Amino acid sequence: MRIDMSRWLISITVLSISACTPVQDERDKFVSGYVEVHEIFWPAHHDTPYPFTTSGDISCVYYPTFGIEVYFQPAGYIEDSSIGTPLNQAATKALKHNGMESNVPYSIKEGADLSDAVKVGLKACGE
Repeated sequence: MRIDMSRWLISITVLSISACTPVQDERDKFVSGYVEVHEIFWPAHHDTPYPFTTSGDISCVYYPTFGIEVYFQPAGYIEDSSIGTPLNQAATKALKHNGMESNVPYSIKEGADLSDAVKVGLKACGE
């Protein structure tokens, strides 16, 4: 009886733990992606002029709090410790909320139209 009792207790414990674990909604999962960009290849796919002063990556990350955040990382600054230049409101809000700021060289051309760059970032996250 003692063996059966321990198995019964283990079964109840496992069931109670799995029953209390919240189910994650698909929208709450972390999503990220990036697209390499370069001034030479930009005009082939976009109507707006290349908005950056150097080549690099347009990256995105999705967290439920702010939505899809889009950043630009200049070539040579694509590391875990680098914080890219925010390209949309979600990215700007997320950095401000976390007390962070971009630590890569500012690489957006003055007066640049970022609409295509933001679209590229959103597409990288599957939207």
